Amino acid sequence: EILTNCSIQTPPVDLTPENVEDVHHVGGTFLGSSRGGFDMDKILHFIKSKNIKHLYVIGGDGTHRGAFKIHETCMEKGVHIAVAGIPKTIDNDVDHIDRSFGFISAVEAAQAAIRAAKVEASCNLPNGIGIVKLMGRSSGFIAAHATLGSGDVDLCLVPEVPIILDGPTGCLPHLWRRVKKNGYAVVVVAEGAGEELLGESTETDASGNKKLPQIGEYMKKVINEYFKKQGEQATVK
Repeated sequence: EILTNCSIQTPPVDLTPENVEDVHHVGGTFLGSSRGGFDMDKILHFIKSKNIKHLYVIGGDGTHRGAFKIHETCMEKGVHIAVAGIPKTIDNDVDHIDRSFGFISAVEAAQAAIRAAKVEASCNLPNGIGIVKLMGRSSGFIAAHATLGSGDVDLCLVPEVPIILDGPTGCLPHLWRRVKKNGYAVVVVAEGAGEELLGESTETDASGNKKLPQIGEYMKKVINEYFKKQGEQATVK
C-alpha cells in the first residue's frame, strides 16, 4: 500500500536493525519529509489495514499538530491506537524538552557556513562583511549556539531580541567598529529575526506557518547604506 501526501507517493519502510544500523551517521531523513497537509482518510485506512496499534509521529510543532488531529480523529472513529509524538526539530523550539535531536548536528553544520563567511569577508576589500542566515523561525537557538561555538562572529541576531539598528547600542555602529578594528566582520542572523522592523507577513506556507521577511537581504541593504553615510563602501555578501 502507498501513503499519499499531496502528489507524493511513498511506500512504507520496514525499520529493521539492518536498515537503521548506520542511520546515525547520515544527515536528513531516509523516511522522507514534506511540507503541507495530509489525507486523513488514507491515514486511517492505512492504520486499520495494517492493524497498527502504536503510531509514532516524528517532527516539530506542525507535525505534532497533525499528530493531535490524527489522535482526535481516531478517538471519534473508535480506532483504538496510541499516538505518540517524538520531538525532532533542528530549531530546538518544542516546549517541555531541553533539546530535540537534530539540533546539535545543525549547529555543527552551521560552523562550516560561518567559517566560509569569515574567509569571504576577510578576503573582500574594502570593508568585507559576511552574512550567514540560519534556520530559526521563532527561536534563535541554532544562531546563538553556532555563534558561541564559532568564535568568529561579530554580530548575532535572533527573533527573541528586537534589532536596534542605530544609536549607542545599535548593531550598525557596532559593525562599523568591528570592521575598522579587524578589517572585516561576520554576521549571523536567524531567519525569523527582525519582524519588528519588517513587519509580520499575512501569507502562510503549505504547513500553515507564516512566511518570514527577508531579513538577510534587509541587513545587507542597511549595512551598505550605513557605510555610505560614513563616506565608505562595504562589500557585503
